[in-house]
Parts: sequence; structure tokens; C-alpha cells
Amino acid sequence: YTRNNYTEKSLVKYKGIRLIHIPSIRSKNLETISYTFLATIHALFQEYDVIHYQSIGPASLSFILKFFKRKTLVISTFHSRDYLGKKRSEFAKRYLRFGEKIACKFSDKTIAISKNIRNYVFSKYKIKTVYIPNGAQTEYNCQTQALDRWELKDKKYIFCIGKVIKSEGIKYLIEAFKKIEDTNKLPNNMKLVIDMDDSNKQIDELQKISSHRKSIIFTYNQTRAALEQLFSHSYLFVQPSESEGFPISLLEAMSYKIAPLVSDEPENMEIIGKCGFSFKAGNEEDLENKLAYLLNKYSEVEKMGKLSKERIQKEYSWDSIAKKTLRVYELNQKFSKKIILRKISAENKSYV
Repeated sequence: YTRNNYTEKSLVKYKGIRLIHIPSIRSKNLETISYTFLATIHALFQEYDVIHYQSIGPASLSFILKFFKRKTLVISTFHSRDYLGKKRSEFAKRYLRFGEKIACKFSDKTIAISKNIRNYVFSKYKIKTVYIPNGAQTEYNCQTQALDRWELKDKKYIFCIGKVIKSEGIKYLIEAFKKIEDTNKLPNNMKLVIDMDDSNKQIDELQKISSHRKSIIFTYNQTRAALEQLFSHSYLFVQPSESEGFPISLLEAMSYKIAPLVSDEPENMEIIGKCGFSFKAGNEEDLENKLAYLLNKYSEVEKMGKLSKERIQKEYSWDSIAKKTLRVYELNQKFSKKIILRKISAENKSYV
């Protein structure tokens, strides 16, 4: 299933997978849940073997399928504790906590994308989840059309994806970068590039604190090809989030052989292992110091970039992750079928 405003309606198949386009209410608080509700209603009238929900918000509606389609296997993936974000309303936080409970207790199986989430679910609900992380599988893009648009040079900019990062983290990054520039610690022509969703309400505020400096560039809703180029030619990738699920953008950066500098959130640290750099989450001064140091350590950054790619290939291959997910489907389908057969057998004996 795909949202109409995310995918061209003319695209009905992708790599052999049929795409079902679903409308949604264009609203910050209603878009995801309205789309998920309509997709769930559509699924009720299909003969699916497995229905897989992504994230605790959408998974809040999985109980509908469990009630009406008891023989269909329902899987939920727990990506992050979204209610920890500062910008959400109290109602939204409560609803997401409700979704978390549904995802963990009503699904036939729950997948946790990080060890931290796996441990949290077991601690709170005493439920064993299956640990399957997100993945990345990309190749270096040597083209530079996207770079030319903003007059960027290879290895002469720091890159940050701000689409899902809380604005506080980006503020710290912008302020740290400005201080480095103001104290003449910034290498010649080095820039900061931030890719964001142009519907983000914090854009005006972020542009204001960037003081419209030519060294700070905002790109908006770039295509996959443009993002590949921006990843491929960046000097350093910065993940300044204060709370995070399991950031795919970080995995992608590392897969492009780009060294990461991340806040020391557990999920970020789990991904980079010993193949990246970190700073104290929410600490602008520490971010500034680490950034200033790395901007003048090209060989060290380059070496860490190579190690990052090796780690992604070993630990976060999409092929490996796909096989693990398929295994969850197969094992739980067999298990649910056994339960159904036992019930039928018990009923027959009772009848006799």
C-alpha cells in the first residue's frame, strides 16, 4: 500500500510488487492514520496470508484485522517510541502509547528494529520480539548535477537529513557550524547542507537562525537520484537527533562510505558501533568541538568512512534482512496453522 501523495498514481508495479494507491487527509496529525485506516478496510476484503504494519501509530489499527480476519497473520514492526518527541500534543502521545500496546499485544509477532526497543518491550510487556534492523544497500553515485545546482564541491560539505529529525537537533548543528565559521576554524569553501521537507513548520525558524548565510544550504524534497549524489560526495554525515528510532538516513550515509557524527542516543550508537564519531545529545558545545576537530582530520574521517561501509555490508544488508523477515512470516504462519488444526481437532473430538 502506498499514499497517493508519496507515489505517482501511474506507478502500479515496482520490481514485481503490486502497488495499491490509498488517499489520505493532508494533515500533520491525520495523514498517516487516515491512510492506514483506509488501507486496513481495503485489506479486510482481500485474501492476504500476511499483513504487516510499520510503526506503532499505524499498528494501532491492527486489532480490526485481528477481530475480522483471525486466520490472517498480522505482523507489526516497532520502529521507535514516537511519543518521546517534544513537539507532539498530549493526545498524540497518548494515542501512540495505545498503538505501542496494540502492536506488542495484539500482533501475532512484533519485530523490533533495534536492541534497545527489543529490551524495552520485554521489560514493559514481557513479550519477546524478533530483532531485525533496518538496512541499506547503495552504491556510490559519481554524478554531480545535484551538486552543481547549489555550487557544491566533492568533499566540501557536511550533510544532514532533517526530514525526520526533531528541529532542536538541527538548531544545535546550525549554531555549532556558525560558531566554527565565525572563529575561522572552517576549511575553505566548506558548507553545511540540510535536506528537509518543505512542509516542515520549523523551516522559517531554522532559516532565520542560519542568518541566510551562503555556507548553509537548505534543499527540499530531493529526488532519490539527487539524494544519492548528495550522500556520495559529502565529507561528513551528521545525525544530531535527541531521540531517534533506527535512522535509515544514517545507514544510507555509512553505506556510501561517509563517516558519521551522531548524537549518543542508544539507537545511533548501536548502528555505528566503532565505525563513527559521537557527541553528547543536546550538547551544542560538544557538537561544535567534535565538528571542528573532524573538519581538519581528512585522513581520519576517510578511514572511518571505509569502516562504516564495511559495517553496513556485514550487519545491515537488505538481502539478509529480507530473509529474516520472510522467516518470521513462515514460522508464524506454520504456528498459527497448527493452532487452527488443533482447535478443529479438539472440536471434532468434542462433537464425537
